[in-house]
Amino acid sequence: RTVGSISSMPRGIITFLALGLLASQGAGFRAPALRRTTLSQSRTVAPADVALVRAHHARSAAASPVMAFPGSQLLATAVASPRIAAIAVSMVAAMIAGVLYLVKSLTTPQRKYSADGDFNSVQSEYNAWTKDGILEYYWGEHIHLGYYTDAERAAGYKKKDFIKAKYDFIDEQLKWSGAGTDMKTILDVGCGIGGTSRYLAKKFPGATVTGISISDEQVKRATQLAKDQNVPNAKFELKDALKMDFPDNSFDLVWAIESGEHMPDKKKYVEEMARVLKPGGTMVFATWCQRETPPEFTPQERDTLDFLYGEWTHPYFISIEEYARLMEGTGVLDNVASDDWAKETIPSWRHSIWVGVWDPWIVVSKPWTWWKTLRDGVTLERMHRAFSNGLMRYGMLKAKKKMA
Repeated sequence: RTVGSISSMPRGIITFLALGLLASQGAGFRAPALRRTTLSQSRTVAPADVALVRAHHARSAAASPVMAFPGSQLLATAVASPRIAAIAVSMVAAMIAGVLYLVKSLTTPQRKYSADGDFNSVQSEYNAWTKDGILEYYWGEHIHLGYYTDAERAAGYKKKDFIKAKYDFIDEQLKWSGAGTDMKTILDVGCGIGGTSRYLAKKFPGATVTGISISDEQVKRATQLAKDQNVPNAKFELKDALKMDFPDNSFDLVWAIESGEHMPDKKKYVEEMARVLKPGGTMVFATWCQRETPPEFTPQERDTLDFLYGEWTHPYFISIEEYARLMEGTGVLDNVASDDWAKETIPSWRHSIWVGVWDPWIVVSKPWTWWKTLRDGVTLERMHRAFSNGLMRYGMLKAKKKMA
């Protein structure tokens, strides 16, 4: 009854507890020669027995100094008493069970992607993250990784402002896209709470920027922030990126950062973005990717991917190369190009953990978020390792739409 149900405990621990129980009931368990009675014959440790144990310990310590370690007298007393030994065994077993249960819980994904009717786990999770405010507190208005130059990585990521790294990422993505400055309509697919949309709206005041999200809480927060910051040319809509109702050829720039990971149909995701892009317009998006196969994933790599899919409600990842093939497969995109920015973004994972360690008080003040925050910290570290060893890659994709 210590942690979970007996049926969920490892078999070895059940055996360990059973032995302790048998000992406590005197079921054939006999103490060492120093104690001649079983527990069933005497339920307490007699003073005479304790005196014998102490005398024996003193003689043993005198004969062999190695035996005279701190606590050896208490250990000898416990060995001489089946009841004390049984309690000790049960306590140790309970602690081991607790540790194993914690480890299993932290390594078993608990937020797997699901969609059924009006329910979508992506919407549900982002609604929860938006309402508790923790993600916004640490990550600011931008729920995506930051950009770190070679010099900044060499100097140490903690010397760079965590939030500034995110703005730098937007500037670098915009520069890499090759998009012009004479844009009138911009679409931000999977806009979060609208940080990038508002930034682009301020950067291009003559353009209208539309951000879409599947999370109604994100749309509400993004709209409020646009009003608070007086950004009238940024607007936000609740919309599924796989079923956008915009007319064909609507936007000069179609932009996304880290939304493809949550799409259950990557092909449809790419096709919809290409459909609403104007001829001559630019599509550019950043997304987490798994490495290309072959070689096939090892069992360990498969386990890691299954955890990363299931903990942050991702249906699945694909490779950078597969995204490029999907873009070319639309038949309407030219100049398809890709890159891997894992090196430039990888400090973000541990940097995000560090800002939480440095300033934990918002989490401390919300006890109901402790377990989820701990799980998120574990996932951030596992992401860092997956991107470090090449299992995961940071995909950058861009293209131009063919002229009609």
